[in-house]
Amino acid sequence: MAMATSRIVFSSLSLLATLILCFTPIHCTNTIGKGYRLISIEESPDGGFIGYLQVKQKNKIYGSDITTLRLYVKHETDTRLRVHITDAKKQRWEVPYNLLPREQPPPVGKVIGKSRKSPITVQELSGSELIFSYTADPFSFAVKRRSNGQTLFNTSSNSAFGEMVFKDQYLEISTSLPKDASIYGLGENSQANGIKLVPNEPYTLYTEDVSAINLNTDLYGSHPVYMDLRNVGGKPYAHAVLLLNSNGMDVFYRGTSLTYKVIGGVFDFYFVAGPSPLDVVDQYTSLIGRPAPMPYWSLGFHQCRWGYRNLSVIEDVVDSYQKAKIPLDVIWNDDDHMDQKKDFTLSPISYPRAKLLKFLDRIHKMGMKYVVINDPGIGVNDTYGVYQRGMANDVFIKYEGKPFLAQVWPGAVHFPDFLNPKTVSWWGDEIRRFHELAPIDGLWIDMNEVSNFCSGLCTIPKGKKCPTGEGPGWICCLDCKNITKTRWDDPPYKINATGVTAPIGFKTIATSALHYNGVREYDAHSIYGFSETIATHKGLLSIEGKRPFILSRSTFVGSGRYAAHWTGDNQGTWQSLQVSISTMLNFGIFGVPMVGSDICGFYPQPTEELCNRWIEVGAFYPFSRDHANYYSPRQELYQWDTVAESARNALGMRYKILPYLYTLNYEAHMTGAPIARPLFFSFPEYTECYGSSRQFLLGSSLMISPVLEQGKTEVEALFPPGSWYHMFDMTQAVVSKKGKRVTLPAPLNFVNVHLYQNTILPMQRGGLISKEARATPFSLVITFPAGASEGYAKGKLYLDEDELPEMKLGNGQSTYVDFYASVGNGTVKMWSQVKEGKFALSKGWIIEKVSVLGLRGAGQASEVVVNGSPVSNEEKKIEVSLKEHSYVVGLEEEGESKSVMVEVMGLEMLVGKDFNMSWKMGINGAN
Repeated sequence: MAMATSRIVFSSLSLLATLILCFTPIHCTNTIGKGYRLISIEESPDGGFIGYLQVKQKNKIYGSDITTLRLYVKHETDTRLRVHITDAKKQRWEVPYNLLPREQPPPVGKVIGKSRKSPITVQELSGSELIFSYTADPFSFAVKRRSNGQTLFNTSSNSAFGEMVFKDQYLEISTSLPKDASIYGLGENSQANGIKLVPNEPYTLYTEDVSAINLNTDLYGSHPVYMDLRNVGGKPYAHAVLLLNSNGMDVFYRGTSLTYKVIGGVFDFYFVAGPSPLDVVDQYTSLIGRPAPMPYWSLGFHQCRWGYRNLSVIEDVVDSYQKAKIPLDVIWNDDDHMDQKKDFTLSPISYPRAKLLKFLDRIHKMGMKYVVINDPGIGVNDTYGVYQRGMANDVFIKYEGKPFLAQVWPGAVHFPDFLNPKTVSWWGDEIRRFHELAPIDGLWIDMNEVSNFCSGLCTIPKGKKCPTGEGPGWICCLDCKNITKTRWDDPPYKINATGVTAPIGFKTIATSALHYNGVREYDAHSIYGFSETIATHKGLLSIEGKRPFILSRSTFVGSGRYAAHWTGDNQGTWQSLQVSISTMLNFGIFGVPMVGSDICGFYPQPTEELCNRWIEVGAFYPFSRDHANYYSPRQELYQWDTVAESARNALGMRYKILPYLYTLNYEAHMTGAPIARPLFFSFPEYTECYGSSRQFLLGSSLMISPVLEQGKTEVEALFPPGSWYHMFDMTQAVVSKKGKRVTLPAPLNFVNVHLYQNTILPMQRGGLISKEARATPFSLVITFPAGASEGYAKGKLYLDEDELPEMKLGNGQSTYVDFYASVGNGTVKMWSQVKEGKFALSKGWIIEKVSVLGLRGAGQASEVVVNGSPVSNEEKKIEVSLKEHSYVVGLEEEGESKSVMVEVMGLEMLVGKDFNMSWKMGINGAN
């Protein structure tokens, strides 16, 4: 839920001037100064290098230059290089090291080692894979890849941009880029043109409560990181660049260059070398924090709505999903459960505690869960215990010594200061108190950009009710006046906030307000949601020691370590459906893999056709939730018969592949690998997929190709080279040696999901609740290249007690299985290697069926052997079936042999114990 954001209407002349100055290449060329010269360089005791830079010529544009800068360079790992530039004499604002733990550079103002004059020539500081080089006068630096000599980042000025600028409230630096570099990232924004960045579009990073329907605008999160993918001589190389800075910034990407214009902080660059996209996210998340482990149930389907006015409504929703036989794991409440929209309360009328507890007891016994919303604004109310305790503990952000006054849903509010350790303790105690009131299973933290319905310095009006209770709740009713008296409220450089260069304090906390230890909101604004997420995670973890589930709207670098994310207030439109894929894929790169959009759109009500198509996409979002606006008609998936059918099909498949999704969750937690991935993650050599944003992969090999346009009953899908098998009919295959676009049938209730060759996919039978689905037997789907005489496949499975805080092996409550399969000389073999099988054995899980796709020939399978013993159909009730594949595009055109699918059913192989299985394939009738 969020407000329908109001916007300042600026004059068309002002807006035009802004666009001309900021987004045309000629005016983005730096004419501000002549940069800096390197005056000394020295080695530091920690293995890094320290240099000192002196400004060449001062000017007053956007303020005074900082005269002397300190440069710190260090190869922190074999694949990660840090370049840190700050004021040489005094400490400047940086993202707090306690929020985002990382190595600290040496203190400023301290001479380390013996200086030597730096000659005016290029010098290099070499690491295992990344090489840092610099030019002394004017100072510039470059980062190169050792293995192929490619320059990844180069700040040397040219006709497109000028020298580095470093002032108190304006920092500028640029890099040149090759024309053929594919750039991804720099969010959060809704990218109408797909995941690949488009030159000359605005990329502003500053957390705002701006609806996701606004394209190419700074939205709820700030992630100043990009991935650069290049194909060099037919070989792909990926790397990433992070500018770790929480201040507002504009980033100008022009195709052959990229310029940062930042309104504070420091230059703190991290370069990770890759070279594969998966290597990049592994190296990036090793720095910012591995993605959070998610409980198993969170991978099920979620239903929410702003407007479930009383408990009987959500009881009916749960029952209706059951009657419609549509899977549902989690029921949510927006603020309808609250007493007058106050955090950590229950409405005694709409959600009386006794009845709510009875309902929660019922759904918890079923295996379902309950999650509620929580906004950061604490209602100013002397009879409200949360407010009383907050005031007593002095936990709120201050303006001129008093708690800053704002307005959100309860009316007048104060905002907790999560940079204050006392606030974190108070917040955790409030979570504990509320959990005792209602045993929730997770928290949804919203409006944490921070969103404020008013702007400026406000007071509670005397003699009138605020809010009035009539009309939209987001209309400001406080008495307010603008704050423009400080350079923090009105900085010299205006970032393109909300797409219209709005004041940076517009509809949020005044940027001259103060946090703990005198930290300005100006600097800390974009980490507010991140700091709240960490405090919420700590609070939930302390209650029962269970694995927390948190959904946060505002995110920053490192948020994925603690929370999931949804993409905010979208629309029930085809464009919002299309954009949702790009945003989801970007967040995988950002290290927030548990992500999804409001299925069917937040507002207005979608058409029946659109909701059909959306659930066919949303069923495969990592985080899958239907959510709607208070003012929209009901849109639960059972409201239309056709949507219900599409939901049963798509969610039915999701619930069968939950073991795979949960294993991807584990992989994400261990290596940062996204759950949902762009096609180029698995096929970086295939340049055709570099801009693909209408399809996506789950893991390395499960491809979703949805319909994203009105009235279409076919979809044109891009298939990278190899063999792809349809998950809803495994006899259907698409085979191509070079890759190609294929038009596939896609009637209304049907979604195309294909599994790639060389894969072993663990599945279960499915169910209406994940707890139920998880108790069913397993099956394995094994794919070989169609018709190949030899082949190899592998897969993996992670299982654990999913409410344990940590997701790892070695605790006696988890099992990991590697699966392998091969075909050669007419023999099919498969086997497993189990690590710590005790947990899986305790659950009694078995593999009941194996399906092997792409086998050469048309004869029967014979001599089935399991764990060294031949099995008899009569004795073991084993069934073996064989079906020939048919091809949308296939072996006939590729000139290969026929292929078949063999299924062996009736097995009872223990998941928690190593197994081996084989049979011989007849080749009767083979070409």
